[in-house]
Amino acid sequence: MNLDMKKLVFAAWIICFAQLNFAQYKPTDQGSSVKFKVKNFGFNSGGSFSGLHGIIDFDPEKVADSKFDVTIQATCVNTDNESRDNHLREESYFDVKNYPLIRFVSTKITGKGASFTVTGNLTIKKKTKEISFPFTITQEKDGYLFKGDFNINRKEFGVGGSSTISENVDVLLSIHAQKG
Repeated sequence: MNLDMKKLVFAAWIICFAQLNFAQYKPTDQGSSVKFKVKNFGFNSGGSFSGLHGIIDFDPEKVADSKFDVTIQATCVNTDNESRDNHLREESYFDVKNYPLIRFVSTKITGKGASFTVTGNLTIKKKTKEISFPFTITQEKDGYLFKGDFNINRKEFGVGGSSTISENVDVLLSIHAQKG
């Protein structure tokens, strides 16, 4: 084996070892909740989403190298009212026919201990906005529980039109992620 080939093999070994050392987790619907709250006619209204997928590369000792790339299925919106759920799946709200997924990809994670802040890109209906929010972690036997919440302006994402519904939506996350 020549010197260049040895360098290539060594580099590949280092990359593989680094990947094996970094903990990868998968978000699961079981034990997780993605809820939203919004005012409609001045009253609190809300619902939830399911269909979590993605990869969470997280190590509390190497926070700067950690990453989130997670989606939920917009088709799985649930407000405990089938008629309203179907309305939310239509073009003027989530347009699930054309945009079945809502995605969050982190760009920066800071913090230590059990309290962190994540910054990243939230994409709804092909509109992407940068958001930042605090979150906490709790280690569990098979992974982590990530909890956080944030507020978005639904109109910035082209969601909904009714003037009776507040533009501000609170999103509450409790994400169980298992080692994958």
